[in-house]
Amino acid sequence: MAVRTPVVELLYFNAGGGHRAAAQALAAIATQQQRPWDLRLTHLFEVLDPQQRFQTWTGMAPEAYYNARLARGWTMGLERELKLLQAGIRVLHPHLVKRLQRHWAECEPDLVVSLVPNFNRAIGQSLASTLPGVPFMTVMTDLADLPPSFWIEPSLHAHVVCGTQHAQEQALAAGCPPAHVHRVSGMILRPAFYEPPAVDRAAACREHGLDPEQPIGIVMFGGHGSAEMLQVARALPHVQLVMLCGHNHRLAKKLSALPARAPRVVLGFTSDIQAWMRMGDFFVGKPGPGSLSEAVQCGLPVVVTRNRRTMPQERFNTDWVTQQGVGVVIKRYAELPQALLTLFEQMPRIKARVAALRNDAAREVTALMAQALNDAASADAHTHAAWSPQSHA
Repeated sequence: MAVRTPVVELLYFNAGGGHRAAAQALAAIATQQQRPWDLRLTHLFEVLDPQQRFQTWTGMAPEAYYNARLARGWTMGLERELKLLQAGIRVLHPHLVKRLQRHWAECEPDLVVSLVPNFNRAIGQSLASTLPGVPFMTVMTDLADLPPSFWIEPSLHAHVVCGTQHAQEQALAAGCPPAHVHRVSGMILRPAFYEPPAVDRAAACREHGLDPEQPIGIVMFGGHGSAEMLQVARALPHVQLVMLCGHNHRLAKKLSALPARAPRVVLGFTSDIQAWMRMGDFFVGKPGPGSLSEAVQCGLPVVVTRNRRTMPQERFNTDWVTQQGVGVVIKRYAELPQALLTLFEQMPRIKARVAALRNDAAREVTALMAQALNDAASADAHTHAAWSPQSHA
């Protein structure tokens, strides 16, 4: 009898880009490890709205409005809007559960891994009611939860994977069973961030017109950029900068037109983020969990802002920067020149703290996924043995 290949479903959406990147990174690591799984990356909104009615009614995909706000730097008021979103999800909960139940019945996964917030109650309840015994795992792609009902849903008894001690403590305090709370060493990163540099740093810098003997800043505000990068550029005309704008082509054009006294590289979307980061000496950006983790993995001290525009789910990240001693937190971009002076004065100490944070989360998560599959298979085999005709002969 042929052995069934376990189906592992990774749920993501495109709000901000980090959720999809984490799903793709897990799939890539699992493939490298030759895990015997049928890996399926599933866009959650395509399951919940297969006819794309939301886009038909509004003229945009569900994530597009959020991403457009990030690109324009319009992040004030998101806390209030998040509460409205969560209220809407509660109202639609029965409908979401039915949609997901149909999906599970069709796909029959052996493990479901959620890399999205807000929808985990519907995901977990629908899976448990459709395929009892199939494990459900929530992998937080934020450094901390934003209760209530953001990432952690203790009533589900799902596996919760936490990238920081603070998130682990939140999960335990919320009432999650300790055996289902798993601490890993950080956020999930793409395999390229674990590989050694492909080229010599000095040669790579010179190739792009940068002086490797002078400080180089890497500026990035997520995959959709942000108009806040214009403020960074204006505050640091005398500093070499590599400005990574992601999909924000309009922003890249504006940045390229700004005067600067030091060499500057402005890029649109690139899949070689790690190569550019390894040219840098420090990082400037919003306190997103993915950007911070990538910068630290590449050995870069960080400068981030915390103010009214900081998104609620990213506010803890600025506390994390201070607690870990890996950079400087400022309120306004006018403070950037002084922040860099502070950074350079303390550079040996800060770089030592950065170097101490080694992240192998992607491999740790795939190991947890394998354990969840093995435990479920063992439980299923035990149930079958207990109820086999021979056991009751």
